[in-house]
Amino acid sequence: MSGHFNNFKTVVYIPAGVAAALNDERLERDYAFLEKYIGLDKVYLEIHRGDIDVDREQILKVKNYLESKGVEVSGGITTTIGDFEGAEPGKRRIFNTFCYTDPAMRARIKEISEYTASLFDEVILDDFYFTNCTCERCIREKGLWDWTTFRRKLMKDVSANLIVGPAKAVNPGVKMVIKYPNWRESYHFTGYVPEVQKDIFDATYIGTETRSPAYADQHLPEYLSYSLARYMQNAWPGRCGGGWFDPYQCWSSERYLEQAYLTAFSQVKELMHFQWSDVVGNPFACAMGMQLSRIDEMMSGIGAATGVKTYIPFASSGENHLEMRLGMIGLPVEPVAEFPSDAKKILLTESALADSGIIDKLVKYVGEGGDAMITTGFFREAGKKLRDYGLTQAYMTGRKMNVTRYHVTGDDAGYIEHREPILFPEIVHGNNDAWSLLNGGDGDLHSSLLLRNTYGKGRMYILAVPENDADLYRMPKAAADVIKRILSDKTYVTGKDLSLFTYDDGSMILYRYVKPDLHSAHVTLHTTEEVSALTDTVTGREYPVHQVTFAEDFEKRTEYVADGVLEPGRFVMLRWKY
Repeated sequence: MSGHFNNFKTVVYIPAGVAAALNDERLERDYAFLEKYIGLDKVYLEIHRGDIDVDREQILKVKNYLESKGVEVSGGITTTIGDFEGAEPGKRRIFNTFCYTDPAMRARIKEISEYTASLFDEVILDDFYFTNCTCERCIREKGLWDWTTFRRKLMKDVSANLIVGPAKAVNPGVKMVIKYPNWRESYHFTGYVPEVQKDIFDATYIGTETRSPAYADQHLPEYLSYSLARYMQNAWPGRCGGGWFDPYQCWSSERYLEQAYLTAFSQVKELMHFQWSDVVGNPFACAMGMQLSRIDEMMSGIGAATGVKTYIPFASSGENHLEMRLGMIGLPVEPVAEFPSDAKKILLTESALADSGIIDKLVKYVGEGGDAMITTGFFREAGKKLRDYGLTQAYMTGRKMNVTRYHVTGDDAGYIEHREPILFPEIVHGNNDAWSLLNGGDGDLHSSLLLRNTYGKGRMYILAVPENDADLYRMPKAAADVIKRILSDKTYVTGKDLSLFTYDDGSMILYRYVKPDLHSAHVTLHTTEEVSALTDTVTGREYPVHQVTFAEDFEKRTEYVADGVLEPGRFVMLRWKY
């Protein structure tokens, strides 16, 4: 890969309003900043956004200047527009997205696509390419369909006949890229159909901006910057062009940089900084080039990303972001859009129920020897069917329990008491019909938080998820480790506010998030393989290991354990030494 880095390109997006205002002096000054602090490999230069259309002369001036500096330049379109002459007025459209039933707006988007394709050999659609219009015309055309079905059908037509088809008629070689937003769980409500659009568009891009999870509207876990990029790479193999992040609502340089780190760890081809005028002069960007250089060197020659396969079908929602919460406590997650029947272990959240055949697939998978963990969101909706098939006799009572005490049942002294209360759903099971690996309780009462059932050659685990799923972060480390031991392959990590990223060549990246309680902390890596040390592959430092043996689920388990200290905002690459 040519450019400033070996494993990815650094890219900046220029919105239409910024592109229209770039005079020669500002263009030169801005470029110098970006080249110095980020290293500018590529730019997406936008033609249209809202009421702004950049004229051909200005586009070519900016394009020619950047290309003279060795920067690759592609085109961009944001599919928003205000009311204009000929279009039906008075439509209530969030963000002024197009009404794709309005004849004038349909003609206009086709014209924009054709014009952009005449100037560029690659064109990306920003993530306003959706519809929320409920005007009278849309209501009439929707007919008896619900809004989701109608919009999915509508946007398939728009994609093929107003965007991609017309663009390729003008420029047969143009590469048309659709960028999906960071709100995967809501795609289908507004007409995004990635499972259909993958046969229309040439490539995709994905939003990896997470901003400040506690305060931003979408409350997205930081791990999304990695896991959603992995999801899209698995959904569109070889055709996910990159991840796209921004500085909005970050409020600290570390929060901004974390988005870039995790996007790079996901192994996408491009790191998109949105947008030109908000990056230029921004002190948050000043450490970017240095940190990306470290990551690039660290990741050279690394294997393919791995993790517990988590089935998230297209057009699904339910327990949204839960798999990302688990990623935030150190579980490597590999989300996929197709049922992973060949995986040794899988995780199923409520979102998996969007697949009408999921119960049959689960029965077959477990019966043939697979280990599946389902969440209480999944179990609440599918419990009766699971009992009918014989995978479990457990049930949910509908009651909630304020858990202040935990018991790791494999440890005769594995009691963790006097914790701040966390609200969990109550699971009831028959004694000795199933076995609880982790209990939670208060007073003289407790319930299973992780219940193991056997079926055929395999096992099905039921995981109780807190009512506030972010409370997973507050669980005692020893309790969270039980979950990680079940779902991990051979290695898992103990720690707080951290993620573990694993790759099939044995490489591991550890990162600690910059969150409250800012201080260095112990991080412990465990493996069931017989190893002699843990090695930092960058510095060469070796961490000694010691062997521990304990009982869990009536079996003896031997682990090799290494302990280290990791500061917030730091990443390290490690490998076990055999």
